Amino acid sequence: MTADDALGRLDDDDYPAYTMGRAADMIGTTPGFLRALGEARLITPLRSEGGHRRYSRYQLRIAARARELVDQGTPIEAACRIIILEDQLEEAQRINAEYRRAAAGGEPPAAD
Repeated sequence: MTADDALGRLDDDDYPAYTMGRAADMIGTTPGFLRALGEARLITPLRSEGGHRRYSRYQLRIAARARELVDQGTPIEAACRIIILEDQLEEAQRINAEYRRAAAGGEPPAAD
């Protein structure tokens, strides 16, 4: 399993969800960086019954990508915009591929 597979895309209500400290350790950053991503509205942590922040694996993948961009000198706000655009591009490419497959096979694409 590659690192990208381990942090693959999951819906926010899927588990496991990791505490802020564990999430920061997993992607090699600090809890403060995760808080900054929340303030920039890139990721909104889940809340446990006790009110503690928890992060899904999908959110960790986003945070790890943001950490890469910030380490390269990108301001956090710009990193957030870049990640959102990358995610939208990935989704658009997926939809385009579905339509192309459907057109080649003569069947309509699956409804989302």
